[in-house]
Amino acid sequence: MERDCIDFDVVIVGAGPAGLSAAIALKQQAIQHNEEISVCILEKGSEVGAHILSGAIFETRALDKLIPDWKNMGAPVNTTVTEDQIYYFSSANSAYKLPHLLVPKTMHNSGNYIISLASLCRWLAQQAEDLGIEIFPGFPAKEILTGEQGEVTGIVTGDMGIAKDGSQKDSFEPGMEINGKYTLFAEGCRGHLGKQLIQQFSLDDSSDPQHYGLGIKELWEITPEQHHIGRVVHGAGWPLSENNASGGSFLYHIENNQVVVGLITDLNYQNPNLSPYEEFQKFKQHPVIRNTLAGGNRISYGARAICKGGINSLPKQHFPGGLIIGCNAGTLNFAKIKGCHSAIKSGMLAAEVIFQKLQTGDKGGADLVEYEQAFKQSWLYDELYGARNFGAALHRFGTWLGGAFNMLEQNIFNGKTPVTLHDKNPDYVMLKPAINSKAINYPKADGKISFDRLSSVQLSATNHEEDQPIHLILNNEATAITINLEKYDAPEQRYCPAGVYEILIDDASKEPRLQINAQNCLHCKTCDIKDPTQNINWTTPEGTGGPNYPNM
Repeated sequence: MERDCIDFDVVIVGAGPAGLSAAIALKQQAIQHNEEISVCILEKGSEVGAHILSGAIFETRALDKLIPDWKNMGAPVNTTVTEDQIYYFSSANSAYKLPHLLVPKTMHNSGNYIISLASLCRWLAQQAEDLGIEIFPGFPAKEILTGEQGEVTGIVTGDMGIAKDGSQKDSFEPGMEINGKYTLFAEGCRGHLGKQLIQQFSLDDSSDPQHYGLGIKELWEITPEQHHIGRVVHGAGWPLSENNASGGSFLYHIENNQVVVGLITDLNYQNPNLSPYEEFQKFKQHPVIRNTLAGGNRISYGARAICKGGINSLPKQHFPGGLIIGCNAGTLNFAKIKGCHSAIKSGMLAAEVIFQKLQTGDKGGADLVEYEQAFKQSWLYDELYGARNFGAALHRFGTWLGGAFNMLEQNIFNGKTPVTLHDKNPDYVMLKPAINSKAINYPKADGKISFDRLSSVQLSATNHEEDQPIHLILNNEATAITINLEKYDAPEQRYCPAGVYEILIDDASKEPRLQINAQNCLHCKTCDIKDPTQNINWTTPEGTGGPNYPNM
């Protein structure tokens, strides 16, 4: 059965803030110049926002430029930050609130908003559709199309109706070829096509390795007495510090007596026995957090990896036929703990460059080198450059010394110290053998504040068609046992926040085997990032598969 083909001027992969903003900016320019330009967005989630998860504290700087009248147009940006609290959690029962003078000014949130990024993306999608942009949810981009000269010419969506054994079911439908003069890849952190493009075009040859964190988040409804709308709480230290790991925590008070609580675990941790999920459950038991959640009701759960390497880890974003933008490239500003505004700006810059190119009658496929110049002349570059040392300082010097360095650099030198720190070790090489690592005994979930993984996955509304090929591909099945299990005690059982990976004993051979429960997958990409042998390759499942976040 032949594939259908559809042609557009610009194809965008991913309906997150970068992809949606790029599409809107393209159409705005076309209308302004009285020109026609066809734009489509492909989204692997069942609807726009279904796979979107972020903290999120939102700086409106980019949105102010993209849609100046956003407030009157009903954008879901309502909860103004009224109070900033920064804690160092020193133990399971103690914490110190830091004075603002000792906090890097990039972490101050006056004038910012607490939002649901999923809700903002749904609103942006409506603005895009009103401009005539076509959005196709439930259509994951599976493959990259290339031309005779190796340039990117579009994508192929995934086949539907393939059985687990690879045969075609009665419901089989082949994927479509979506051709574009230019293709923008806005898949979010560790996009599977973005990863391929970086390798194919050697886009990271001059960059430090990308660094990641795993963010785990819950949405709670709490008692009115504990609710303080607009309060923002950030923290570091315990429980991650007990195992020489690092990261940060957050607790944001939003509308309707609700809070969002989460923990970001830096994925450069060394102990293979560490479980980011269980660390999060422990964190919620700290009195500062537990007192807020007590008597409340957990509403939703989710997890997502974040790119935190900053500008030192940013690959070249242009290649023949397209661009990698937003968190797919790694534009998050870790010093601010914010990536929404930078993703929007990244999309706007891409739109400007592509529209100018198409205005000249360009037929597509060119290497968009103009993007690099536009990026370096923008406030986004200045902001990321000023934050270039933030993550590396914490990795190299630890929470206290690294934090002191960052406070001085941001508050005294405004990000302009005459030194650039580097972290050349990829996160996946940092694990130590299990025999050299201490055991970690996590407390049992109490079902009130802490919970088991499977009940949490249920709250994410994750669903996949069961009779389909597993989308988590092992490059070598034997490696899962001969190296991962024997050397690292199968860390995938612990770093996955959804219980996807299990070591079972085969009934026939009585030998251990790796069981992959792909139906549980939250699409966080942690396995693709942290696996010490880089044996796991995350790919897109059949359309609409994955979590269905309502307002995360």
